[in-house]
Amino acid sequence: MRALGEWIRRNSLRLLTTKHVIRGFDVVVVNTRSDIRTDDVLRRLDAAVGLIDQYTPHYARHLRRDFAGILVERYPCRGAFFPDSRTCMVELTFTVNPDFSDAQVASTILHEGMHARLFALGASLELDQRARQERFCRRAEIEFGKLVPDGEAVVARASGMLTHADSEVAPEIDWTVAARRVAEADAAARKKRKKRS
Repeated sequence: MRALGEWIRRNSLRLLTTKHVIRGFDVVVVNTRSDIRTDDVLRRLDAAVGLIDQYTPHYARHLRRDFAGILVERYPCRGAFFPDSRTCMVELTFTVNPDFSDAQVASTILHEGMHARLFALGASLELDQRARQERFCRRAEIEFGKLVPDGEAVVARASGMLTHADSEVAPEIDWTVAARRVAEADAAARKKRKKRS
């Protein structure tokens, strides 16, 4: 029975996965939320990458060398860099959330691009180096936020993180707890949609 459930899950994800190209990046969207339109995700990504291209072209060149592609999916944080596949992940609901600006989405992509740059240069992925690397990424966000329109929130968030202790800048994450919170948020969103209909 477990094998059947896993087969159904894998095939369902395959049906919810689409592939695109945005400004030269291969983009995969795994849209598991019926309340989110993939076209809205793609428009937001296009705008975000466009801001990086326009305001920090030096970083844009690095992104195109260091990323193999961009993945948008439901995940317990705004963004991540997966070194094994050289993929930048941007979280699905964050990408389209109107409470966040195009500049904030772009800064997440840029942040992960700095992780990709460090990885390409051979930086260690060990835990004891993470806080130092996070601060490097935050400084790039600050640079970008000072140049881009509506960048104040980017600068405020990144600047605030620079003053935190290492354990807060690069916290240990319990991925089981994080995944449970994502599932709970998605269940609440489904319940809310059902009440409306």
